[in-house]
Amino acid sequence: MITPSMRRTGALLLLAVLTLVVACADEDAPTADGLTPVTLMLNWTPNNHHAGIYLAEARGWYGEAGIDLRIVEPSQAGADAVVATGGADFGISQSESLLPARSEGAPIVAIATLLPYNDSSLMVLGDRGITRPRDLAGKRYGGYGGALETQLVKTLVACDGADPESVNFVEVGNIDYLVGMSSGRFDFVWVFEGWDVLRARAVTGANVASIKFVDYQNCIPDWYTPIIIASEKTLAERPELARRFLEATTRGYQAAAREPLEAANALLAAAPELDADLVKASAVYHASRYLADDGRWGFQQADTWSRFAAFLRRAKLLEKDVDTTKAFTNDYLPR
Repeated sequence: MITPSMRRTGALLLLAVLTLVVACADEDAPTADGLTPVTLMLNWTPNNHHAGIYLAEARGWYGEAGIDLRIVEPSQAGADAVVATGGADFGISQSESLLPARSEGAPIVAIATLLPYNDSSLMVLGDRGITRPRDLAGKRYGGYGGALETQLVKTLVACDGADPESVNFVEVGNIDYLVGMSSGRFDFVWVFEGWDVLRARAVTGANVASIKFVDYQNCIPDWYTPIIIASEKTLAERPELARRFLEATTRGYQAAAREPLEAANALLAAAPELDADLVKASAVYHASRYLADDGRWGFQQADTWSRFAAFLRRAKLLEKDVDTTKAFTNDYLPR
């Protein structure tokens, strides 16, 4: 599961876009059964964020849409760079990498969101008396040293009335968060509620608490993560392919919302190395969260994009203004 702090910066993404050399077969050549080959690059290893895709594939819905889908894990350059340069038809990314990429000229567009809101949270041990952002003053944050991590944590702490400069930031990389917190190396981390927190509570049985980003939208903006992306070229030249792909994908997530254990089984069949207990618990958790309050899947709101871009700009995490109306579209989702 990718954590938000592991995402690449816009500068690194631009470098990848400029230097990536992709050897592609003829994308338009149909298979023997007349299906169009389509490559989808994930943002990380398979997890419940992707369950609707695997369920749609298991039930043959991409085939019904005329698509022979190939799901691949991300290259070192990341899905943004590969999609931008034509190495994959679609990819899974996140707003905080797409916006810097677009500011540097990468021609990628968000065409759907997997979740209607950000499921991120700050996880802490349950016996440390930390229940809200101001309680993080004087504590140690364990992460990857990213600018977005620092800005979000400081903004939350300051907004809740405490001194943001009292927070200590420790670079820890990809380690066992529970071990790191229990050993006193750091006090809190940025995770996904429906995977890392769930793993700690439901699978490991650990006593943890969390501060959910969605509960503090008066302090920090919501944003879409993960998102499905395509290149401007694909959308201009193959719009019907994007519509067919999203039609099957939408069916998958709608079914995952109704039948979480079926979605879990589809994911486990494709990635049997995953912890089955975690996958099933996460499938149930996400079932009520894949769809927006109006019952739709994948739709993005213009103000969510504009507020997040403004936050990045104020925090000097986005060097140039980005026209967010061109960064996303709902035009290819089923009506």
